[in-house]
Formats: sequence, C-alpha cells, structure tokens
Amino acid sequence: MELAPNPLGSVVLRRGAQAGARAPRAELPVLGRVHVVPVEAIAPSPVTASRVVYRALEIMAALIGLVVGMPVMLITAIVVRLDSPGPILFRHKRPARSVRLRGRDLEGRTDLAPPPCGYRPDAWYWAPSYFTLVKFRTMYVDARTRFPSYYDYKYSRDDFHAQFPTIRVDPRVTRAGRLLRKLSIDELPNLWSVVKGDMSLVGPRPEAPEVLQYYTTEEMAKFTLRPGITGLAQVCGRGLLNWGETLGLDLEYVRTRSVALDLKIMCLTVLRVLTGHGAF
Repeated sequence: MELAPNPLGSVVLRRGAQAGARAPRAELPVLGRVHVVPVEAIAPSPVTASRVVYRALEIMAALIGLVVGMPVMLITAIVVRLDSPGPILFRHKRPARSVRLRGRDLEGRTDLAPPPCGYRPDAWYWAPSYFTLVKFRTMYVDARTRFPSYYDYKYSRDDFHAQFPTIRVDPRVTRAGRLLRKLSIDELPNLWSVVKGDMSLVGPRPEAPEVLQYYTTEEMAKFTLRPGITGLAQVCGRGLLNWGETLGLDLEYVRTRSVALDLKIMCLTVLRVLTGHGAF
C-alpha cells in the first residue's frame, strides 16, 4: 500500500490507494440509523487550566476575526446578493459535539442504532447532537430541486469510504461561490459559531448529517470534540481526500489533539488558503 507523509509527521493513504485495504472492523453500521459510543470507550477530555485559557484565547481570536473581517464580509454579502437570487447566508443542520446521556434516556430513539446487547440503563453514552452551521451561500438557492442526484447520499457500506465529499466541477456552485470557496471566505461566519461554543477554531469539519448512517461506532468518536473551522484533514489535502482518508485524519486528530498541534494546523491553514491547495 502506498503511503505519503502528511505535513505534521504522520501518514495518510494516497488518493490512489485501494479502499479495500482498510483494516476490517467487527461492527458494520446500521444504515439509516446513527451509532452511539459508550463513554468508557472514549473518556471525555479533562478540563485543565490550559484548556480553559486556550478556550478563552480562541473566543478572543474569533471576535477579533469577526471585527477585522467585517469589511470583507460586507463586500461578500453584496457580491452574493448581486450574483444570484436567494439569501446571502446559508444555514444547515450539522452534527455538533456529541452529548453524554444515560442508556435509559436513549431507549426508544428510532434515529439511533443501540449497541449489539442493548443499552445499559445506568451507563453513559456519547449521543449525536446538532447545531445550525452558518456560512455565505455559494450554491444556487434551488440547487436541491435542480440537481437532486447530488443529495441522494446512497452508498453501499463498502463504497462509502471511497467517495469524495467535495466535487471538483459542481454545477450547484454559483460564479461567486467558486471564488468564495477558493479563498475560503464563505467560512468567515463560522467565527460566530466559535464564539457561541458550537465550533472550535481547530477540529474535525462539520459533516453532512445524511452520511452519519455510514459511520461505525469507532468512527463516531470524531464527534466527541467540537467541529472546527479548520482541521488536520483540511491541511493534509482538503477536497483531494475521500471520506475514508478524511475520517482517518479526523480520528488521528481526536487521538493526538494538543494545543501545539492546533497551532501547527492554524499556521498550515494560512499557507493552504494562500496557495489554494485542495480548494475547488
């Protein structure tokens, strides 16, 4: 299997690597329903003084970004309005950080796939939760009706990891939207989500809720952290990565997360935005 070093020292599969080379998993997802994760499998990160300080600095940085970026956002709003009919902002439900709930509180949830032996009433589980992602609109307002096939999200269990979440030539994207995506300007409103606590500056990118049905219990560990504006997958390939490669990097970030790693990712994000690597 061909491997390529990522800029932070770990390894990721090249785009041409075969999806079938993944390590086998004992459990397959129940399609249409989302897995919960036992808390004992992934203990919550301890709240340390450094984490509290980091969160305060993160909020401050997001507020500064909103103030400094206000002129750019005002210009962007005008461009979006003039380029195509529809709202300036796009709002969409996305998975947030999972919440801890007892097994007794999850009984009867038809949207969730319980563990093979059922819920233990007094045990704690990570269960999915959602928030409203806000960004500048980059697609035609009627994209869902004009291009319904792009919203099917119907894959086999074996094919999901080999799919690419980002489409290189996407007919749903407007003229202005192509430029906004290339420069990552459409993500600027995400800074407000950081202030609110729905997102972090660094973390796994918010996923489309329709694909959670394909995640295994192991992969749902991705959502034990807040989603981020940028992340390890964004600096290691972004739109060039398929879902399997992106998930692998997201899970690596969950396992190795640190303030030092976040700072490296932020610095590399600036470089990736300036060069447009993986953005289309």
